[in-house]
Amino acid sequence: MSSFINRHRNIIDFALSSLLRRKIKNISLLGVYTLIIFVLASLIFFVHALRREAALILKNAPDMVVQRLMAGRHELIPVDYGQKISSIRGVQDVVPRLWGYYFDPAIGSNYTVMVPRDNMVQPDNIIIGTGVARVRKASVRDLIAFQAYDKTPLLLMIQQILPYESELVAADLILMSEQDFQSMFNLPKGYATDLAVSVANPRELVTVATKIAEQFPDTRPILKSEILRTYDSVFDWRGGMMIVIMSAAILSFIIFAWDKATGLSAEERKEIGILKSIGWETSDVLFLKFWEGIVISLSAFLCGVLLAYGHVFFFSATIFEHALKGWSILYPQFRLVPAIDAFQLTVLFALSVLPYTVATIVPAWLAASADPDAAMRS
Repeated sequence: MSSFINRHRNIIDFALSSLLRRKIKNISLLGVYTLIIFVLASLIFFVHALRREAALILKNAPDMVVQRLMAGRHELIPVDYGQKISSIRGVQDVVPRLWGYYFDPAIGSNYTVMVPRDNMVQPDNIIIGTGVARVRKASVRDLIAFQAYDKTPLLLMIQQILPYESELVAADLILMSEQDFQSMFNLPKGYATDLAVSVANPRELVTVATKIAEQFPDTRPILKSEILRTYDSVFDWRGGMMIVIMSAAILSFIIFAWDKATGLSAEERKEIGILKSIGWETSDVLFLKFWEGIVISLSAFLCGVLLAYGHVFFFSATIFEHALKGWSILYPQFRLVPAIDAFQLTVLFALSVLPYTVATIVPAWLAASADPDAAMRS
């Protein structure tokens, strides 16, 4: 048993020394290999962490949002719709919501303007997200000038800046009183942007939504589950877009790695011939090449995954954040909570490490099966 262990330990030592003798070639392969793993792992980490953040954020979202449609577009909804919806069996609460968008020509960006439910904002005051404070270089008790619907100026004082932890969803958010909201947008009395509906029993959501759609044909009930599916589709689309862009580089790497793995050089053939002539068995040669392949592929995988982890969770995926977050003036600046998809990493490992390792063994087996004298003369 000890001789078996010592023999294989010597083979591993020889594999490491063999890699070092061709260090320039192997380092270049390792660099390209690591880069591809880094990009793919970054995409996996980033999309999975964003999906997790979205699920946590939407956890406290209303069970259902009811919108009114006109000509296929979102329209203001009468508040008395909410009173009638609240009488439907199973409905626990109906809250009219006031929100909209305001374009700020000073920075060329849209703000999300909302009236909070608990009247936490006093008239002539606003609460802003950290993104708004950053681009406007504003702080608490500063005045910000807006333009009302009739082009008259509207000066509002910053009462509070939302904490950094909320920046993922509140970077462009402005909270104001209902009075100031009406002054800015001049909404008709008795109308709201939409209705937030709470249902006592989650299993009755579909039934309640069906009753609302039947009773109010011009409305569209949107379930929380449908919003989650929309977020998933957006994240999958953005991640898929980046993968398509990287497909050319991945294909180039596959060609490069396959050429390196399957095309043994004359020096490597000669080395195998010498090993066979001094008493090495074919299994020993295959074990040697297996370790050479596993060292390169596993090192690239580990380095790529670790670099991707730091890139996404410590530097917020700065290399391709614009492609994944979307175009905007007001980018949220946030640090994602580490969330790793073990299944996708396992698939990435299987598609990157195993094929390369196998590809190094097949040509080695063909060379080891040949006559040692012919291999040494090649």
